[in-house]
Amino acid sequence: MQEHHAGLLLLFFASPTNSCTEQENNSLINFLDGLMPDDNGGLNVSWMKGTGCCKWEGIIYSSDGTVIDVLLASEGLKGGISPSLGNLTGLLHLNMSQNSLEGSLPTVLVFSKSIIGLDVSFNHLKGHLQEMQSSNPSLPLQVLNISSNSFTGQSPLTTWEVTKNLVAFNASNNSFTGQIPSSICINAPSFSMLDLSYNQFSGNISLGLGSCSMLRVLKVGHNHLTRALHVGLFNATSLEHLSLANNGLQGVLDGSHILKLSNLNVLDLGSTGLCGKIPDSVGQLRRLKKLYLDNNNMCGELPSTLGNYSNLGYITLRNISFTGDLSKVNFTMLDMRTTDFSMNNFSGTIPESIYSCTNQ
Repeated sequence: MQEHHAGLLLLFFASPTNSCTEQENNSLINFLDGLMPDDNGGLNVSWMKGTGCCKWEGIIYSSDGTVIDVLLASEGLKGGISPSLGNLTGLLHLNMSQNSLEGSLPTVLVFSKSIIGLDVSFNHLKGHLQEMQSSNPSLPLQVLNISSNSFTGQSPLTTWEVTKNLVAFNASNNSFTGQIPSSICINAPSFSMLDLSYNQFSGNISLGLGSCSMLRVLKVGHNHLTRALHVGLFNATSLEHLSLANNGLQGVLDGSHILKLSNLNVLDLGSTGLCGKIPDSVGQLRRLKKLYLDNNNMCGELPSTLGNYSNLGYITLRNISFTGDLSKVNFTMLDMRTTDFSMNNFSGTIPESIYSCTNQ
């Protein structure tokens, strides 16, 4: 009998509590109270006061009953994000994307000592991102997605000094100004994805980005960036996706430098103001699947090496000033899905090899 009682006692302590703390309950209720009563995604029904929040919709808890995830994407939520969510001291992931949330993003969430993934994309949030003093301890935040909102102001430079665990940052489709942060990769050695497209950033493309040894995706298109491409950018040799489209860049595409980016799948330099010829070395980027060079000031003939690609499926060279005979390029090897060579000065006939492309 004593052994039976001891077994029950061990089972009791090994079982999850299935109960949130009073602080967690109150924090979530305060968030709910900040939403519009008629636009809270039915949370007022699911989140009943007096019931354990571990049973509420969108709430994920650990074996000890601690709230670790709040997942409320696409719930039709309207209203503000309450800072009370910062009292969820065990929170790891907060996803409130694709709602109609308004107001500012509480600083306590960005500077949380527990959150590793924060996604508030596709809302109506506004305001500035606050500075975080570099003397503060490093934050655990790894993924920050604030894209498709109405944030303004400059990128907080000192904040990146304490986000040493950051892997991905998406702030696209906002109204940020100033220069692209230069130290983001220096302080976060595992940083691999930066999307700042569709903003109002100006100046040149940061030299510091060349020190991003793990950077795989860089999207800074549709801004007000100027000046020539700095050679240091081509030191980011892990890049797989490089998009600089619709900026005011200058200069030529250097063949020796572009060769360093041998892992590229996507190269988008459309509407950047580049001039000169397409270097022959572009044909040595064997992993390239998409090439966009449209609406530039480039000239000359297409390099014959353009036919070396076996994976290239999309190529847009519209509205440039290319000349020469297209038949000099053998398109047989290309896995082509979409081509656009319109508004150029090509001569001769359309080469028969272009009809041999696998997916044409």
